[in-house]
Amino acid sequence: MPSLDPNAVIGALREVAETIILPRYNNLEAEQIRTKSNAHDVVTVADEESEQHLAVTLPKLLPGSILIGEESVAKNAELLNHIASHEWVWIVDPVDGTLNFVNGRPTFCTMAALVHKGETVWGFIHDPLRNATLWAERGAGAFISNANEPPVKLSISTPADLKMSGLNAAIYDKDMAPIKGKFGRISRSGCAGHDYWAAAEGRLHVVSFRKLMPWDHAPGVLIHAEAGGYTRLLSGDAYEPGKQSTIGILAAPNEQIWAEIVATRQNLE
Repeated sequence: MPSLDPNAVIGALREVAETIILPRYNNLEAEQIRTKSNAHDVVTVADEESEQHLAVTLPKLLPGSILIGEESVAKNAELLNHIASHEWVWIVDPVDGTLNFVNGRPTFCTMAALVHKGETVWGFIHDPLRNATLWAERGAGAFISNANEPPVKLSISTPADLKMSGLNAAIYDKDMAPIKGKFGRISRSGCAGHDYWAAAEGRLHVVSFRKLMPWDHAPGVLIHAEAGGYTRLLSGDAYEPGKQSTIGILAAPNEQIWAEIVATRQNLE
């Protein structure tokens, strides 16, 4: 398997943040924002230009790889089929949390994952405002890299006997609504990347989504797993970015807590 320098990927994400995304933060003109499927599904010139830039820089890091991003798929949904069929695929969300970005809220990020024959092998979440990157290599752990500092390895440390009433959760899946009251606190950032980041650092214990677009989950699921977390579809199946699913996904600190949450939900059905 070809080697990949994570610093080169981080550098590409930082460049996009510094030259394209941050200059537009709190500085967008009305004509630089438009809606896609609904009023909450927005895209900006920062999204489009960032993806175009990464479509050039990231494939150069791994000859033969291709890039599939949220904005390119919005124009051609057939591109999703390449995730499982092509050997090396970069999956990119140029600005995750675009609605936050448009409204001047700080919870937005850039996400990238490298998928090999349908399996995520690298994941990156870059926070432009902090100039920090959360990243992981399959089988090698999860790390956070701050500017000009050595990377720090992350490890989720949560007591196995922690009760649901002590868990902080971000619930986006309507199928999980019946058990929302069982958790200690419910909070949603409106940005999948920031939710997975908080879960990987242990600040958030549970993350639940229904909509499973690959750019929202491929990086975060790998990073969370490499930090010691446990993520599965509610069916119990492993998440695969190349497969579309109508079944929600649930991330928890460990398998025991995950199973307890699923069992509680099933008992209330």
